[in-house]
Amino acid sequence: MGNLLDRMEPLLAAMPAVRSPEGHVHFKNKLMWTAGILVLYFILSNVPLFGLDTSSLDLFQAWRALLAGASGSIIHLGIGPIVTASIVLQLLKGADILQIDTSETRGQVMYMGLQKILILVMIVIEAAPNIVGGFMKPNATLVQSVFGGSSLTLMLLIFIQLCVGGILIVLMDEVVTKWGIGSGVGLFIIAGISQSLINGFLNWTPVSDAYPVGFFPRLVAIGLGGGNYLQYFGKDLLAFITTIAIFLIIVYVESTRIEIPLAHAQVRGARARFPVKLIYASVLPMILVRVLQANIQMFGLFLSNIGIKIFGAFDGQKPTGGLMYFLAPVNGPTDWMWWVTDLGHAPWEILTRMGIDTFIMVVGGALFALFWIKTAGLDSKDVARQIQMSGMSIPGYRRNPQVLEKYLDRYIPRVTVIGGVFIGLLSVVANLFGVIGSVSGTGLLLTVSITYRLYEEIASQQIMEMYPFMRQFFGKE
Repeated sequence: MGNLLDRMEPLLAAMPAVRSPEGHVHFKNKLMWTAGILVLYFILSNVPLFGLDTSSLDLFQAWRALLAGASGSIIHLGIGPIVTASIVLQLLKGADILQIDTSETRGQVMYMGLQKILILVMIVIEAAPNIVGGFMKPNATLVQSVFGGSSLTLMLLIFIQLCVGGILIVLMDEVVTKWGIGSGVGLFIIAGISQSLINGFLNWTPVSDAYPVGFFPRLVAIGLGGGNYLQYFGKDLLAFITTIAIFLIIVYVESTRIEIPLAHAQVRGARARFPVKLIYASVLPMILVRVLQANIQMFGLFLSNIGIKIFGAFDGQKPTGGLMYFLAPVNGPTDWMWWVTDLGHAPWEILTRMGIDTFIMVVGGALFALFWIKTAGLDSKDVARQIQMSGMSIPGYRRNPQVLEKYLDRYIPRVTVIGGVFIGLLSVVANLFGVIGSVSGTGLLLTVSITYRLYEEIASQQIMEMYPFMRQFFGKE
């Protein structure tokens, strides 16, 4: 693998990328770049794919909250290709198959170049089934009037638009990462799910019955109309309670941490603390687990749509049997409360599906959390090196990277696994009871956690702007 990467180095180094800032980017400029990309994201989410028929199906409909794309728009693919490429790289790096030292500049360039190539491949792989599988249909009128009856030409044009949208998302993510605050992936998730949450709370449009679908309008309308709250509002109340509970739990857990004391080796009295949060790897590994499940389901749906039903049958986009049914995540009470409504499956089948989903989330959460900290430079070895370079050390221990690493090994791997398991379980519970806006429990969990960390980063950026010497101290310059 190493020899292959060495031969590919010129190609990896030549991959197009957003130019990094040469010096310090002022906090106000970071806010402007972040806000600008957010506005551009909302604009692109409202740019429809040219030539797409209104009867087309959304292959990613069940995963919209996580993929952060808008159905039928130029950014239809969302962050799916980025996350899928990240899954592949993390599995390779976590298994030591991909041996790239990302602590060195050369290793970082090679890693980013390889990631870009994989993302481009994933854009094509995720765009193609939409066209080949017949999910995205060309507008018949347009085919006849403009393209002389050649639907293949319009299908190719739709495919190209999907690929262009995927590349735009990649570039926008890179702009936020280098010139803005946080990451584009996190920003797009917040934007998409926030829209759904607002819609879930305030939408006045009736959908399945005579009452508005939004929580508060529905609450008022049922009361004024004399309807039965238990009949028309029970599921919504459960979702509301789950939404509030997830919000409070994540905010509390994000503030739960182990603080490792540090002292400066040269400046007497200068002390600090290195926080190891309970959710040390953040909740982003949950995206990797859910998107992995999404890719499996989309593969099964694609095969089913072209007539290959060996892995399971689908009713629309919902798996109804076979392996795909048991591997599908549980997305609300209507997926498992068989005593309330007939789900078409025996209780043992439903319980087996719930057990498999829990196993995938718990084990997957722990594994991807470990892979994540290794890839992101948050494992014991990298943190020990960072502490050493900052001039700090742990009081009572020799100022040696190996000693620091051994000390950090007592906490970081264990807390990472515990946090991954906890977030996996919390995600499953949230999905079981549902949340407001049909964003899925995992989507809400991601949004709250990413928003909290974005708030922390904004506060940190403001402090460093007020006290410039801290940028050198924390290696932010």
